[in-house]
Amino acid sequence: MSPEIVAHRGASTRRPEHTLAAYDLALRQGADGLECDVRLTKDGHLVCVHDRVIDRTSDGHGKVSDLTLAELQRHDFGAWHGGEPSPVLTLEALIGLAQDHGTRLFVETKHPVRYGAQVERTLAAVLNRHAVEAVVMSFSVFAVHRFKKLKPDVPTVLLYDRLWPRTLPRFVDYAGPGIHLLRRHPDRGQGVYTWTVNEPADIALCRDRGVRFLATDNPGETREHLAANLTPDQP
Repeated sequence: MSPEIVAHRGASTRRPEHTLAAYDLALRQGADGLECDVRLTKDGHLVCVHDRVIDRTSDGHGKVSDLTLAELQRHDFGAWHGGEPSPVLTLEALIGLAQDHGTRLFVETKHPVRYGAQVERTLAAVLNRHAVEAVVMSFSVFAVHRFKKLKPDVPTVLLYDRLWPRTLPRFVDYAGPGIHLLRRHPDRGQGVYTWTVNEPADIALCRDRGVRFLATDNPGETREHLAANLTPDQP
């Protein structure tokens, strides 16, 4: 079975990450899912921003947690990557796009952060308001546990960077190893979520190991590599 392709921050090699342009392109390239990072603004809105500060991906400065949504909306989050001007993307706007296309959304909560557990509480409340197929992820085992107690019906991924334990906590549905861990453990990979996979050899490795979800910055190229290397008995 070929992995499902998850667009990591959208088609983030070709468009500015976490912008509607990046996610629109990912959908046109055939992504099976859309991945985003979320942070909480000073006034309680979830926005799709990876870093703690907005300096790298906008024309502004400062911590997301120090800024209101209105203050973030004054900045351009597209031109830094050579894209069209783009406002900060809210999680609710991305949910709307996913709903329009019937696409699964993979949401990573970032930790440690100033607002702690409020991130998961806000995320659960947003998902309660919207009918969207979602998977929630974090590198924080405490965050995943908190969220699972709030929304036990939503699948969860515990992301791994340094170590990949063999046993998952009972509240985790999928292991989320980085591709470097998949290379390190030749007997593992079946049914996992793996990030961030861009090289042809790593794409083939994920396919051969039975990876369930493959997160990539290049969904179009990744799909081409998978299609070109399918054997006749593979779907």
